[in-house]
Amino acid sequence: MKRRTLLQAAPALVLVPGLAQSQAAYPSKPIRYIVPVAAGGGSDMVGRTVTERWGQQLKQSFVVDNQGGGGGVIACQATVRAPADGYTLMQGYVATHGTSPATRKLPYDPVKDFSAIGMIGATPNVLVVNAALPVKTVKEFIDYVRKNPGRISYGSAGQGSLTHLTMELFKQQIQSFMVHIPYRGIAPAFTDLIGGQTQAMFPGLAAAIPHIRSGRVRPLAVTGLQRHPQFKDLPTLDESGFKGFDAQQWYGVVGPAGMPAPIVRQLNETLALVLRSQELREKLSVEAIEPQVMSPEQFAAFIKTDIERWTQLAKARKIQLDS
Repeated sequence: MKRRTLLQAAPALVLVPGLAQSQAAYPSKPIRYIVPVAAGGGSDMVGRTVTERWGQQLKQSFVVDNQGGGGGVIACQATVRAPADGYTLMQGYVATHGTSPATRKLPYDPVKDFSAIGMIGATPNVLVVNAALPVKTVKEFIDYVRKNPGRISYGSAGQGSLTHLTMELFKQQIQSFMVHIPYRGIAPAFTDLIGGQTQAMFPGLAAAIPHIRSGRVRPLAVTGLQRHPQFKDLPTLDESGFKGFDAQQWYGVVGPAGMPAPIVRQLNETLALVLRSQELREKLSVEAIEPQVMSPEQFAAFIKTDIERWTQLAKARKIQLDS
């Protein structure tokens, strides 16, 4: 009986080292990295810059798969349907896991259907006005809006975009009215702001930098809780009396729900090594992005908080894009 028991147990004993070897071998093939926008542009640059260096840490290559369309819905569905084995990841950002869930009915759950891997970084939004507007501070702008009820309009990159919701949050807090003019993207919105057809906007800092430096628009304050390194003289809205005003264009990494914890941890730890590199910080500064290291748990909590913030605002301002 003892001999038979040992023989029956032998296969199990042999399998354990093999299992350990297979887990230790991850990743043993290229990793698909879905970017939910078309090739080119800031978000794509972020993905390619990070994965090039991340692949060096993992000793395996990443294959960037651009899947634009549907405001990130197509990319999210592809990610959700992929095997949860660590070989399909996606660059989630404020639209896919923040503003869109707050303003639309989506065919995915931004929390339950994904594994949070880690944050990449964020860039603030910046309150800018037409250079001819007679205001130089946030306080002066608020006074100007209140003295000109219904005459001030602001542009955005589109209904439900971060540029739209950030200004709606600002309007809610100052309890004043401005007319919203949505555009198909940030470029035409800037054209009309510079031309004086609109008077203000809350674009991402990266998109605003060329126009700020040329003097065609005037910056008044940035979102976030700290001044941006590239504009140290520009105050935050938090400093300007709007405590906790923290709307930002952020980027992070997610995978399908149910990914093995050891793989999630390995990905997170190697991503953190990449983000702590001064060379990467300098590369991302082109998009005014400050790298931010978070654990998977911290990033999951961040996503949940961001969705809750924009959902509350969308309900209060009656912003629902499905109707």
